[in-house]
Amino acid sequence: MNELAEFDDEIIEYEETRMPSRKHSFTMGRLTGLLFNDERFTVMPEVSLEASQVDFSQFNLKTKNELIPDISLYSNNIDSGGPIDELKMKDMPLLAIEILSPRQEMNDIIAKFQAYFALGIKSCWLVIPAIESITVYPKLDQHKTFDINDSEMIDEIMDIRLPIQKIFRK
Repeated sequence: MNELAEFDDEIIEYEETRMPSRKHSFTMGRLTGLLFNDERFTVMPEVSLEASQVDFSQFNLKTKNELIPDISLYSNNIDSGGPIDELKMKDMPLLAIEILSPRQEMNDIIAKFQAYFALGIKSCWLVIPAIESITVYPKLDQHKTFDINDSEMIDEIMDIRLPIQKIFRK
């Protein structure tokens, strides 16, 4: 019974801190749409990643065996999975995108990035709708920030270039 209560507390805490907003949802939709047009990739919003091979306590994350990026990007040759659905993806994406919600803290996202890199994810993006910026992390200790004053955002690891105006503006 204790495990169930602990699990329920984790879900409640996750949902309370996440709470996507209007800007979060708008930005997620725009990014998903722009990335969907790139035939090299398969875009998967809010897919659960099986990550039991990593000890999350080293990153101060409360989850036990899964992470859920706002957007995951896989190579286009990923299998659709057949007739039985998977609750958690065993294959890791190439790219994990986190969109900061008003109640989330940057440190929590950076901790998730540590876990993503430990899982072998090649690139991470931190998207901040409130200030219309995207920070691309090819490694945890390297990053480049793009904002609305840039014509495009560039992820050199993934070879992705997106017009930043189309991400944050109509």
